[in-house]
Amino acid sequence: MKHTVLSLILLILFSNLLQAQQRLKVAVFAPIYLDSAFNGDDYKLGINNLPKYMLPGQDFYNGVMMAVDSLQAEGKDLEVLFYDTKGKESIYTIAHKPEFVGVNLIIASFNSRQEVKPLAEIAQNRKIPLISSTYPNDGGVSGNPYLVMINTSLQTHVEQIYKYLQKHNSTTNIIYARRKGQPEDLVQYYFTEAAKASGSVPLKYKTVIFSDTSTSQSLIGYLDSNLLNTIVCGSLNEAYSVKLVKTLAANKSYECTVMGMPTWDGLKELDGYDCHGVNLIFSTPYNFVRSQPLAVKLANYYKSDLNGRPSDMFFKGYESMYHFSSLLLKYPTDLISNLSDKEFKLFNDFEIEPVKDITDHSEKYLENKKLYFIKKLDGVYK
Repeated sequence: MKHTVLSLILLILFSNLLQAQQRLKVAVFAPIYLDSAFNGDDYKLGINNLPKYMLPGQDFYNGVMMAVDSLQAEGKDLEVLFYDTKGKESIYTIAHKPEFVGVNLIIASFNSRQEVKPLAEIAQNRKIPLISSTYPNDGGVSGNPYLVMINTSLQTHVEQIYKYLQKHNSTTNIIYARRKGQPEDLVQYYFTEAAKASGSVPLKYKTVIFSDTSTSQSLIGYLDSNLLNTIVCGSLNEAYSVKLVKTLAANKSYECTVMGMPTWDGLKELDGYDCHGVNLIFSTPYNFVRSQPLAVKLANYYKSDLNGRPSDMFFKGYESMYHFSSLLLKYPTDLISNLSDKEFKLFNDFEIEPVKDITDHSEKYLENKKLYFIKKLDGVYK
């Protein structure tokens, strides 16, 4: 009897140990800047002095933690590790900590190109999917099938903008407006390459150099009062974008639609009265409809717990943590092959596909190719 009880105790202990060993781990990286906020254990910024540069990472963290609560409420058991990318420890130091052993999934909110490559290399060496949730840049990474860019690259945005124009605006008077500069050269290069790869009748358009110092007439002279004018903003510069739209809005005799860049998402200056009367379209991989029941529920929790209104970074943190952790639990040994599974969709569809190198067609990384096209008129979403 004594041996039977002892065997039963050992069996229970072994079972608990096995469950602990099998518990899946998720590591989250985000720019919190804790070292900037604390002097030792003392908070030094004051309750009303939180710098703006700290807010995006903090809201991403808040979203992640609320998603952890949701997962726990559903009985989904995970071990979650959180790291500040702006802390004193390097990513390599963190990755060699004992606690990091056995990590199954990495979720990151980068805000610097220099942060991407070190973590991507660690993910590749250990065969851990790395979800880059917020940064639309590969950080110079190539040949890494474990880097997953959810925030779509500029090249993909421009390619899909071209296809959108082919489908919806090909018979309009199309003007490609840009200023001089290397970033603008890159955007136009992607636009030209998209035309070559489209496989259908290329768009007919005029390229106009509308610089920061140009008069309005240098642009208005290309508009047609008898047709819908589609103006492509070939610059990521926000001030330039606002100037372009204001110039068109001031000339009410022309019907204009402006196709903007992904930097237009959240650009409040375009909602101003001096931009009214112009149809605006821009692309985004994230489309958080605040009136959806889940969005309303989360916003209410946020207001109750944090006494504020959640930003898109909060929703990105929540969705990334909930969606991809749920997929990890469903596919614990092969998450990387099932990243486009729609079972745990919250707000956005993700269509994750490999990006090929143009020279040898090798796989550079994985990228979300699903974009939403947002239409606005006079500050109102259409």
